[in-house]
Amino acid sequence: MSNDPLLQPYQLKHLTLRNRIMMTSHEPAYPEDGMPKDRYRAYHVERAKGGVAMTMTAGSAAVSKDSPPVFNNLLVWKDEVVPWMKDLTDAVHEQGAAVMIQLTHLGRRTRWDKANWLPVVSPSHKREAAHRAFPKKMEDWDIERIIKDYADAAERMKAGGMDGIELQAYGHLMDQFWSPLTNELDGPYGGSIDNRLRFTFDVLTEIRKRVGPDFIVGVRYTGDEDLEGGLTKEDGLSISKRLKDSGMVDFLNVIRGHIDTDAGLTDVIPIQGMANSPHLDFAGEIRAATDFPTFHAAKIPDVATARHAIASGKVDMVGMTRAHITDPHIVRKIIEKREDEIRPCVGANYCLDRIYQGGSAYCIHNAATGRELSMPQIIEAAETRKKVVIVGSGPAGMEAARVAGERGHEVVVYEVAPNPGGQIRLTAQNERRREMISIIEWRMAECTRLGVTFHFNTWAEADTITAENPDVVIIATGGMPDTEVLSKGNDLVVSTWDIISGDVKPGANVLVYDDAGDHAGLQAAELIAQSGAKVEIMTPDRSFAPEVMAMNLVPYMRSMQKLDTTFTVTYRLEAVEKQGNQLVAYVGSDYGGVAKQRIVDQIVVNHGTIPLDDIYFDLKPGSLNHGEMSHDDLLAGKPQSVVRNPDGTYQLFRIGDAVSARNTHAAIYDALRLLKDV
Repeated sequence: MSNDPLLQPYQLKHLTLRNRIMMTSHEPAYPEDGMPKDRYRAYHVERAKGGVAMTMTAGSAAVSKDSPPVFNNLLVWKDEVVPWMKDLTDAVHEQGAAVMIQLTHLGRRTRWDKANWLPVVSPSHKREAAHRAFPKKMEDWDIERIIKDYADAAERMKAGGMDGIELQAYGHLMDQFWSPLTNELDGPYGGSIDNRLRFTFDVLTEIRKRVGPDFIVGVRYTGDEDLEGGLTKEDGLSISKRLKDSGMVDFLNVIRGHIDTDAGLTDVIPIQGMANSPHLDFAGEIRAATDFPTFHAAKIPDVATARHAIASGKVDMVGMTRAHITDPHIVRKIIEKREDEIRPCVGANYCLDRIYQGGSAYCIHNAATGRELSMPQIIEAAETRKKVVIVGSGPAGMEAARVAGERGHEVVVYEVAPNPGGQIRLTAQNERRREMISIIEWRMAECTRLGVTFHFNTWAEADTITAENPDVVIIATGGMPDTEVLSKGNDLVVSTWDIISGDVKPGANVLVYDDAGDHAGLQAAELIAQSGAKVEIMTPDRSFAPEVMAMNLVPYMRSMQKLDTTFTVTYRLEAVEKQGNQLVAYVGSDYGGVAKQRIVDQIVVNHGTIPLDDIYFDLKPGSLNHGEMSHDDLLAGKPQSVVRNPDGTYQLFRIGDAVSARNTHAAIYDALRLLKDV
């Protein structure tokens, strides 16, 4: 028996959890028609295979028709969910893990123009900033109806074989009753804290009538809204004790903060550059005050922090949710003494930011997550060993090398720089994004373990590659900044890379023209602003930095709003002229009829990259496939079969930004889905 605190079993009522690590409730937006079908099931089963004690589905499953999801959530108000849930729970149980689900009514945290176009309801008419809907102030019949909906949903989950349920009470309807900021009801459900909690206890009472005393029921709630006029820490301690003393709750899953704004949400679920485990001590205070089963998750990305959380007695179960999105086999690697092989969560938050923009959750550097039906989390060895030569060691090249190495191939990598990393090494120079370098460091360690050969400080020519007698050549050379976007004056501007790398010093009055909307534009602008310069960030888009997305935007805005920074949308930089020691920027608009000028001393352009592909075209004539990639083979998960040149001696492919400017996830996905079949 291991003495590792994380590997000790935990008894929750009648349920024995095999260790102390769980995935807290979260919605990766994989449902189909609101149901947890094959893709959803495969995602959770993979984590169960990896050894997690419990996976908690649905953050959060909608219990009522007037709680329409704002992204792709489970709809547990439908009876048809039961057989799908039974399939999921059976499959997770077969792998030895427990499985629960989070139920909610969103209240005002949704929109009226979704699904059935029913009015949004809340205990007041106050609008939530994040979703912008003005709610109907609830009537008595709304309350009665929704209490029944919760109980109906709980009964369905029990019928579906779930080990238990969790009720969501932060930001959603339950918390809207709790908080004095959002409850303006009179009578039994408004006013005193007893009255504001009445809705929750009425829901719990009705649920217990349906599921009985043995079914596990918990609450995930805020113990401190950390918001002026909202629930205080003292309120949270009181609520915690009341939940315990009710006799209707089996565990507390505590968070701290509020989620009604992007900034608030980001403090609750911190991203890279923010402190790890910021609310763990607070959760420990709740645990100490209640002496009751307490769970917690908030940026606990590494095993050492999770181990401390359990060993110190701060919590009974520790949530490593985004960490398991990155590596579903964390527990198995702990058991097998392979902690150094755990793929690290870098806090990029690509997963959550995508779902808040209506997409599916994908990990920035594990392209198999969410694609378990087609992409392997564990790479199988190839039947025939080949020699694979890779040019470039950015994220695409490093993933190609790792996957080819796992396949058992002889792998050789050429890189002109002294170190691997490509654009990631550049972006990681920013203190806030330094965690990104772990994407490369982990792959370098894995490639070293797998025997990959690296040639750094080496400019590879076509002859260099053909002398290796390769079977497969992968061009992953990335790209270089494209600043040729103006009708005049392209030679007068610099790129964001010039600024971020330090090759060009910031000016005093700077225009940053961001026509890509990604991190590079904001990183350069922030660096310039921090130097004391006056900065204007201009974009032709109608929204600011759309590729950065909501939660990642928060730290940039907090930094730059304190500095001399102006944000301008819907204007396009058209031309630049030199005027003495200054530059004249000519500005237009896609909407027409506008001609403006700016006088500045530096113009920085962010417009993506142009592929560095000379070596690809040099190698193309000697290849079997002339560089062609069969999309049919790629999407079907088959080895590439194109032969255009029978006299060719190697297959040739290019991936990542060597094809076109995209992002880190796309580069890694390119490499995984091609090399897994080589």
